[in-house]
Amino acid sequence: MGRSYFHLHLVSDSTGETLITVARAVVAQYEGVAAIEHVYPLVRSNTQLERVLSEIENAPGIVLYTLVEQDLAQRLEEVCRNTGSPHLSVLEPVHALLSSYLGTHSTARPGAQHMLNAEYFKRIDAMNFTLLHDDGHLPHDLDEADVILVGVSRTSKTPTAIYLANRGLKTANIPLVPGVPPPAVLGTARKALIVGLVATPERIVQIRQNRLLSLKADDDTSYVDRDAVAEELAASRRLFARNGWPVIDVTRRSIEETAAAIIDLYRDHRLRFIAE
Repeated sequence: MGRSYFHLHLVSDSTGETLITVARAVVAQYEGVAAIEHVYPLVRSNTQLERVLSEIENAPGIVLYTLVEQDLAQRLEEVCRNTGSPHLSVLEPVHALLSSYLGTHSTARPGAQHMLNAEYFKRIDAMNFTLLHDDGHLPHDLDEADVILVGVSRTSKTPTAIYLANRGLKTANIPLVPGVPPPAVLGTARKALIVGLVATPERIVQIRQNRLLSLKADDDTSYVDRDAVAEELAASRRLFARNGWPVIDVTRRSIEETAAAIIDLYRDHRLRFIAE
């Protein structure tokens, strides 16, 4: 009989983001199975490891880890074997591949990917820009953005913009409001990639109704009227078509999938901009 749930121990000497992402991507492929996650970040000493080992002994399960200190890794593996817990160093196969290809060995540096380098500060700068240019604010310098997201209310502009900022892209977002013309700078922006976001009327109405419910606001308004929303979306599509902006339908896309599509578009846009 298959398992309906299992304990999943994620042990990292850094933030644990890599482990969490990998583990959830794999677990999602198994329907009807739930992982009870135990996440242990910043495990860099024997004292910290002992707490982890105690948890594994109390609730054996699958153990995934990223520990660059060999002494810690070996101690963890020993306890895993004693408790019958399958275990895997997630980064080891990648290290072995790179080492073989490059003909050199890696240097053990826990959390090296989170060093305060130029790329890190680029992401911080992008996040600051994105937060300042949310929901149509500060439109006068929109062309300083790498990406501008345009769409009617509740097309996931803000969360997508923040995700892109975390990838280092300065992202502004402009809401399309019935009866209010979009900022004129959208027609003259050249550096930024402008992307139109749309969804089905049904999806927009559903999200807006939930929004009004959370605010305990009156829902007797054109904001959630299906015909009015359909016309908003049609008008937005006409605007996008007139300007030749790429359009992404977010109805069935996660924020990550939408952002991945935008990053792909931005790569091509950037190459054309440089060529010009």
